[in-house]
Amino acid sequence: MIYLELFFSFMIIGFTSFGGMSMIPLINDQMLSHGWMTSAEVADIVAIAEMTPGPLGLNCATFAGARTAGIAGAVVASLGVLFPTLTVTMLVATFLEKFKQSRLMGEALYGIRPACIGMIFAVIIQQSMANYAGPLFGFLSWQAVVIGVIALLMLLRFKWSVPRTILLSAALGLVLCGL
Repeated sequence: MIYLELFFSFMIIGFTSFGGMSMIPLINDQMLSHGWMTSAEVADIVAIAEMTPGPLGLNCATFAGARTAGIAGAVVASLGVLFPTLTVTMLVATFLEKFKQSRLMGEALYGIRPACIGMIFAVIIQQSMANYAGPLFGFLSWQAVVIGVIALLMLLRFKWSVPRTILLSAALGLVLCGL
């Protein structure tokens, strides 16, 4: 039963989101509503999914499925999140020329773009609260802010690679927050 729930939950996520960061609120909602994870665990899954190669939504589905129901859960959740994309891609490929000339499709995409931007801002706010709030309710973690500022400086000013910056951030987390 858990496998069907995972498949349909991630299929819904795949059908109702636009990929990438716009999937995070939906994944969070599904994980919390089924009681499979807490908000902190979802934030951890998203962080891991961001660090690993591949699409964010697929990585989140794989990690969330594995966390919920082991290897089989990872496979089922991954298939669930991929099912809508594969289905829509096959349909669009079949009718590509018609969609390319359609005024209605252009207008729909014009309306979808602001919604995607709004969802990205919602994710930024949600993830900031999960990552920068301290252990007590609602105060700002100075350690997280320091790590964030240093990481941003290394990326923008010194042009460090993302893996190198992630390693530095992990080391700073160990030092500033204690082993």
